[in-house]
Amino acid sequence: MRERLPPLYALRAFESAARHASFTRAAEELALTQSAISRHVRTLEEYFSCRLFERQGRALQLTESGRMLLPGLIDGFSSLERACSTLRTDDGVLRLKAPSTLTMRWLLARISRYRLASSAEVQLTSAWMDVDTVDFQHEPFDCAVLLSEGNFPAEWDSYELFREWLIPVCAPEALGEKTWDLLRLKRAELLHPTPDRRDWRQWLQAMGLADQVSLKGGQVFDTLELGMVAAARGYGVSIGDLVMVAEDVAQGRMGLPLPTAVPSGCSYYLVWPKGRRGAERVEGLRDFLLAEVAAIRLPEVAFAEVSLG
Repeated sequence: MRERLPPLYALRAFESAARHASFTRAAEELALTQSAISRHVRTLEEYFSCRLFERQGRALQLTESGRMLLPGLIDGFSSLERACSTLRTDDGVLRLKAPSTLTMRWLLARISRYRLASSAEVQLTSAWMDVDTVDFQHEPFDCAVLLSEGNFPAEWDSYELFREWLIPVCAPEALGEKTWDLLRLKRAELLHPTPDRRDWRQWLQAMGLADQVSLKGGQVFDTLELGMVAAARGYGVSIGDLVMVAEDVAQGRMGLPLPTAVPSGCSYYLVWPKGRRGAERVEGLRDFLLAEVAAIRLPEVAFAEVSLG
């Protein structure tokens, strides 16, 4: 015989209140009253014969017993949600996660066209990710686009959309009449789209300039998008992604002072769990995105490792 569990509604009320550190926010999440949450928590405290919360002024604090109980409940309710989601009525919505810069620069327009062309519903969630990841066990997504070297779990399907090519970008007026050279680059204000300055470092190393151009100083951002926007507005020279700046370059909104693209070693991949319902919708989106990639008109640049003199 299994040990009798306390009421599920009481466990759910406690888990929500503990996550939010608030009875009020738990009540909003569960569509209950605050007094109902309080009653459910008291039911649980009576069941375990211990206090689960302490009030310190307006703050709600977990007791040691509450802290012991919470992690297992979070995992348990996550497991229940996953089990139920596999049998939920297929609502025809494809839930897609993607990094923020890719979303703004390339993906959002394609998803809009896909909706019009196919009448398919895609729910796109843009997320800032220092390292692109998705957890299909705990996150509510059917698929994701990730920048990666391609080493994905065996239980995923994946398809490469396009490679990432790093290239310096600036405002169109910063191009000037004189060709950019090493001296001009050394004098320029470098903008860094990553706090560890890895994009400039990678480009300079591939060009044989790592020892000649200093990475010290310059504005530091936390997304490729912010670096490219700052460069386009004339604040300096940033590293951008060739595919993502192609339209801006073609329309004269951005310039390429040193038109040599360096592969980062990563690509953008569409990934999804194997065997999950609705896989045919992901495959339809994949085919559409691949056609969009094939139609990209890149600026005329060199794709080679060269040295500037």
